[in-house]
Amino acid sequence: MNARLHIAATLVAASFCGSAAAADLYDSVNALRAGQGGCTVAKPLTALARQPVLELAAQALSRGVGLPEALKDADYRATTSFSIIMSGDGLGEKAGPLLAGKYCAQITNSALAEIGLYQDERHLWILMAAPFAPQVAMPAEAAGPRVLELINRARAQARNCGSKLFKAVKPVKWSPLLAEISARHAGDMAQNSYFSHSGRDGSTPAARVTRGGYKFRATGENIAAGQTTPDEAVAGWIKSPPHCENLMNGVFTEMGVAYAVNRTSEMGVYWAQTFGTPR
Repeated sequence: MNARLHIAATLVAASFCGSAAAADLYDSVNALRAGQGGCTVAKPLTALARQPVLELAAQALSRGVGLPEALKDADYRATTSFSIIMSGDGLGEKAGPLLAGKYCAQITNSALAEIGLYQDERHLWILMAAPFAPQVAMPAEAAGPRVLELINRARAQARNCGSKLFKAVKPVKWSPLLAEISARHAGDMAQNSYFSHSGRDGSTPAARVTRGGYKFRATGENIAAGQTTPDEAVAGWIKSPPHCENLMNGVFTEMGVAYAVNRTSEMGVYWAQTFGTPR
């Protein structure tokens, strides 16, 4: 989910003397993030990296292009972004104190990572952002056991999945083969940026399980996208009646799960969970 904030400030009757180079303006912003020059921070924040693509986007802002369009045209995908527009004669060396007077809360946002700016004689456009860089909070070898733990914790309690009441059921055990089958589908979704129980080749979950060499009496699949922790993925499945019914199905005795990450895909992170009962 993208979060964007656009802040515009017009400075009237400004009496600035001198002009700072662009590098000095970048230094001024990062000094504020370090707790210098007027902004108070609990501890110095990581300096924002100068990003040429954001400089192009900032230049687009100067032409009246909107922030979302400027980022899109610059081929920059942001998780969080905002811009500050300042106007006045002699902008430059006074930008730091002016920013400290009004924009400390925005500038010291710890989620930000990169910055680009554009300046003409009377205007300054500052664009700060965090690039879309999806990652799961734990490695795959730890995420699987965590999902298994959470699923069995959920199965241990009676619950409603939508309008259906399910009694507590026995835990499922880990299946390396179902985990491999899950990994293939998660990887395919991530690589090809789609989200569906139907594979690109038209395969169903049952067909993929058979193809993977798992002989079953019963099988089911849950998928999720965008979640960056196992806890978020499982919480989403519990809230979704069809997925909840799968994880509360007492017929299933085994499960495997996997995730795949691709920052160029629409959702970034894709999860696949496969349940089964072997023959």
